[in-house]
Amino acid sequence: MVDQIQHLENGELDKSNNYIIKAYNLYKIYNPDLPSMVTALDDVSFGIEKGKVIAIAGPSGSGKSTLLNILGCMDSATSGRAIIDGVDITKLSENELADIRKNKIGFIFQDFLLIPTLSALENVLLPLIPDGIKKADRERAMNILEQVGLAERASHKPKELSGGEKQRVAIARALINNPTIIYADEPTGNLDTTIGNEIIELLRNLSENTGVTVVIVSHDPMVWERTDLMLKLRDGKILNS
Repeated sequence: MVDQIQHLENGELDKSNNYIIKAYNLYKIYNPDLPSMVTALDDVSFGIEKGKVIAIAGPSGSGKSTLLNILGCMDSATSGRAIIDGVDITKLSENELADIRKNKIGFIFQDFLLIPTLSALENVLLPLIPDGIKKADRERAMNILEQVGLAERASHKPKELSGGEKQRVAIARALINNPTIIYADEPTGNLDTTIGNEIIELLRNLSENTGVTVVIVSHDPMVWERTDLMLKLRDGKILNS
């Protein structure tokens, strides 16, 4: 059975320098001034150690995606703090959050989100376009495609790739900026069990070989069992058992 991440008090979080992600008393409240108010996150505090593969688990509506969006600098908490690789993201401007997403974070999505008119190699290079793509970038992208077993498919467009191959391209794209954290939102949701297990094993191997921290949102118990630790949510709260 996978050990669960526990709700931690601020003092416990402050004592350890091993956490690459720290959440302090996070609340996310939608429609706070209306009768339809929803508390998506309710006093969530925890730490995640560098280089671990973590599952965020829970039923629909438990707060999984809300938490991922906040930790991924795509949404803001109503209150509380989140520290990503030593940076308090709750105090940053939109431009500063964009820099964190660009330099520290890689994203993998259930629907792959590949550009259909681009090749696998071009899709991997997409995050580098704003700064200009250099020859060394193309070489790095090819090396990453080789790591995920797709070097021979680099020139193929998404319609020519299987679901598992598309997800491998998405993983390569998430790695192109050499992130410290990868967030994966239901990365096996559109894959069969065998291919899904291969994708999780690939993420585990990448974490072991590069030290990247991988946080996977999933409702699939088979995914949970292959991670190092699990953060289980229900009704916006961390379950400690």
